Amino acid sequence: MKNDLDFLFGSRVRWRMIKFFMLNEKEAFSAQEILEKNRFENGETKKESKKVLASLEKAKFIYSRSQKGKKLYYLNTRSPFYNELKGLVIKSNIYPQCKQLNRVRNLGEVKLALVAGVFINNPKSKTDILLVVDNVSRAKLKHLIEELEAELGKEINYSLMDMQEFKYRLKMFDKFIFELLEQPHEIVINKVENIIKEAKKMRR
Repeated sequence: MKNDLDFLFGSRVRWRMIKFFMLNEKEAFSAQEILEKNRFENGETKKESKKVLASLEKAKFIYSRSQKGKKLYYLNTRSPFYNELKGLVIKSNIYPQCKQLNRVRNLGEVKLALVAGVFINNPKSKTDILLVVDNVSRAKLKHLIEELEAELGKEINYSLMDMQEFKYRLKMFDKFIFELLEQPHEIVINKVENIIKEAKKMRR
């Protein structure tokens, strides 16, 4: 499904590829790696992505170089539109713009879903998403993370635990949990609000 920026930039493939290079500006990728990381897998999408890649290089948004006989593409950080595009990319990734997060509810018995890090443009966060889920579907989780990484254009650091572990870590005043709760974050699902409030009171 297209979002507003997909329409603005002409296609989902073009916008996703721009995001991908902007968020991985220190790295270089082969055409195949770009296809795989962005999940441009079907015939038509693959064909379009190759055209987009060529047009981005022609526009000098990206450059290419040969390394060990392989052509690698990387971002031109001196592009006159670099700063403006960077701002757009960051804004588009901030929750709740990220559409795939709605699928968190289908992972199992979700008690808490909290996003930080890349979802709110806070690089100091120790994780991007905390999930407290009983009877989690590992297959659905794997698929969701892959889709989120493709949508965001960046690898996601996620933390997963069940309710028993979460309660135990709250009881032990776990540093990771409490730092995450005290630092900037956004709540997607919260069915444990009272438990968290009680733990915070005890910690004082």
